[in-house]
Formats: sequence, C-alpha cells, structure tokens
Amino acid sequence: MSTASAATQNEGTAARRTPDVDDLHDVPTTLEGGPAPRNLGLLDQLGMWGNLGMSLLAFAGAIVVLQPLGEPGMGMGQAVLALVVGTLVGTAGVSAMALASSQQGQPAMVMLRGLFGGRLSYVPTVFNMIQLLGWGTFEIVTTTMAARTLWPELPRWPIVVVIGAVTTLLALYPLRWVKVLRKYVTVAVIVTLIYLASQLLTRDVPAHAGHGWGGWMVAVDAIIALSVSWVPVAGDYARHSTSHRAAVLGSYLGYCVTQIAVYSIGIITLLLAGGNGDAVFSIFLGVAGGSLCFLVLTLREIDQCFVDVYSTTVSLQNIAPRLDRRLISIALGVTSTALALAVDIYGFAHFLALIGSVFVPLLGVFLVDYYLFGGRHRWNTTVDAPSRPLMLVAWAAGFVAYELVAPGTLGAWSDMWRSIGEAIGLSAPTWLSASLVAFGVAALATIVVEISGGGAAGARSRSTRG
Repeated sequence: MSTASAATQNEGTAARRTPDVDDLHDVPTTLEGGPAPRNLGLLDQLGMWGNLGMSLLAFAGAIVVLQPLGEPGMGMGQAVLALVVGTLVGTAGVSAMALASSQQGQPAMVMLRGLFGGRLSYVPTVFNMIQLLGWGTFEIVTTTMAARTLWPELPRWPIVVVIGAVTTLLALYPLRWVKVLRKYVTVAVIVTLIYLASQLLTRDVPAHAGHGWGGWMVAVDAIIALSVSWVPVAGDYARHSTSHRAAVLGSYLGYCVTQIAVYSIGIITLLLAGGNGDAVFSIFLGVAGGSLCFLVLTLREIDQCFVDVYSTTVSLQNIAPRLDRRLISIALGVTSTALALAVDIYGFAHFLALIGSVFVPLLGVFLVDYYLFGGRHRWNTTVDAPSRPLMLVAWAAGFVAYELVAPGTLGAWSDMWRSIGEAIGLSAPTWLSASLVAFGVAALATIVVEISGGGAAGARSRSTRG
C-alpha cells in the first residue's frame, strides 16, 4: 500500500471514531501521517501552559534578571522590563511552533523532517532529548528540595524516587492529566500566587542597591532562552488542539502571564532574602498560611516533570517510531529519577545559556522556511523526507553567532569561544542580544539558501506529500 493510500485510509478510520483521550499507543499511525486526537480546547491549552509558565525554579532563578552581571544588579524597573520583553519575545516563538504543529497535526521533532529531512532531523532530536532530560532532572530535584523544605526530617532519596514514580505515571496518560490541570490545578495555583503576592507586598522590602541598565540585554537573553526551551515541546501538545486559535492563544497567553507573575514574585522574594537564593523558600514559609501555599506549588511542580518525560518520549519516536510509547516513558522516567539522585542544580544559569545557543537559531531557520517561503503548504513529515543539509549549515551559523556574542561561563567551552572571538577581533558589548543576533543570522542564512536554490531539494520533497 502506498504512503498516500495508507494516510487516506487512516483519515477515514479516524473520522468514524472518537479517540480516547490518551489514544496515542498506535505510534506509527500518529507519527506517520495519521491524525492525532483533537481534544485539547482553548481552556485546556491555557491551563497547561499557565502551569508550565509557573516553576519553583523561577523564584530563585529570578536572580538572572535582577543581577545578570552579579551584584549590585539593575534597578527594579529595568529588571521587570527585561522580564516582560524576554517573555513576550521568547514565547512568540513557542506559539509560532504551536501553530505549525497544529496545522500539520505532528509533534515538534517530526515537524523538523520537513526542515532537514527524515534522517537529518535526528540531529535536533538528539539535542532536544538531552535538554528535556536535563530539564526533567532539574524539576525532580527542585520538587525534592521544596518537599524537604516542608519536611526537613525526611531523607532525600525516597522523595526523589516517589516524585520520579509519579512523574512516570503521569507521562503514561498525558492528555488526561492536561485536562486535570485545567479543571483543578490551575485554579489552585492562581489563587495561591495571588495570595502570596499580596502577603509579600505588605512587607518592608529592603532597599535595592542595583540601578541603571547594566546587563539588561543579558537578562533579556536569559528569559528568551528559558521561553524558547519550550519550543520543541509546543508541538507535542498543539497537535491535539481543537483549533489553531486554541494552540496559539493558549500557549502565548497562558505562558506569558504566569511566567511574568512568578518571576516578579521571585524578584520581590529575593530582595526580602537579601539576594540569597537559598533562603527564598524560607521566605514563603514565613507567610501566614505559607506552608499550605508552598505545598500547592510543590505538588504542581510535578507537571513540569511529566511534560519533559513525555516530550522526550515523543522526540525519541521520531528516530524509532515503532517503539512503544509507554515503555519509553517508563525507561525515561527511571533515567531522570536516577540522574536526580546525583545532579548539581546550581549550573542552572549556564544550562539556560547553552539551550539558547542551540534552539534560538533553530527557531529562526524553521520560521523562515515554514512561514516566509510557504513551506506550510507542502511540508513533508514522512520518515523518508529527503535530506536538506544546507539547512543544518544555516542553523550552525546562528549557533556560532550566539556563542561568539555570549560565550557564557562553561569552563573550557566558553574559553574556546572567547579565544575565537579575540582571534577575529570580535568583542561583543553587553547591550548586544545574543538571541536576536543568532536568530537573525540563522534567518538570513536560510533566506540565502532558499534564494540561491539550496532549498530546491526540500521544495521537491515537500511536493511529494500531496
């Protein structure tokens, strides 16, 4: 049977039945052209992304906004502006990816077959799996730290194991859990955040020594990188949206509102803690009813863990589409749990920088090819989509640009990029945005490839889908 005939038959079968909310075990059909269940409406998407925008990491992680270059940091107004700009810009990329996946009905990594080709899409898939495993591990560690703040007498390892087990269980039933988030968890989180903010604002906030705009763009880049890290996840859920509008508005409004709110609360809490990130959780517990609020936020953190595990599963299926999704989720849940028992969470800011350097230029290449050059009308997501190696070159150009502008603080890796910059006479000022430069270089390189005819192979491959 031909691919086109099989797809037609699958579509006809799907039209005659309503899939169960977690009817994703038929992996080859879902990934190779068959329709994914369309059962996540606008409220479901708002609930899910609203929860993803809220993380316990943000409360202490707000230090990258308040003091991007170390003490004394920026003024409060400048810090909040950096937070808002970075969130609005970065989340726009998330929603653009969500729209594309909603249009094609495919998860994020499968979408990249149309950009790079079937085999070459494995390259970004591996990077995505690494970052998702990293994020999933970070979230388990963070949730464990929060739980031990409430119950310090409990040993660490049993908490890690329990959280890892719950994470794995939720990853087995992702769409069902998204609906639970919308109905119950989101409401509880919103009430908790409003209450915490009202209580914290009644306290006398110590004078902040920071002032001016020093490091403002560094802070913006950190928030953009944080937001863009969700781009490879967006499609995994947007393909289940009941409409394109639900995918776009749900991801953009849900994520922007909660991330800005949580990081703003984090800035206030850091000031109350004298800039000591380790004391942030203790500040919450000192609020009237703080223990209950903190318990709500701790339990909610597990949704970040399961989203990372599930999306890692879907990413792996781009490489091995016939592997059973549930078995993969179990294996990945166990792996994340094992890593959480030994991981050092204090490399968080460095991890953000590395994520940004990989996925910001990837987003630039994808958006130009898909939207500007009309790829959305002929996008080829079949496993045998022809390779488009020049698109990898455009992506690499953006990655190099990011590293030259913002080498980061990753030891020998960062030293290498600084040496290269010195060798070519490049000394990037702190006001220059690494994210915008990398995005622009990758986008421009993609335009050059398309205009010069380098994208012709991709255009021919896309035309075979119809």
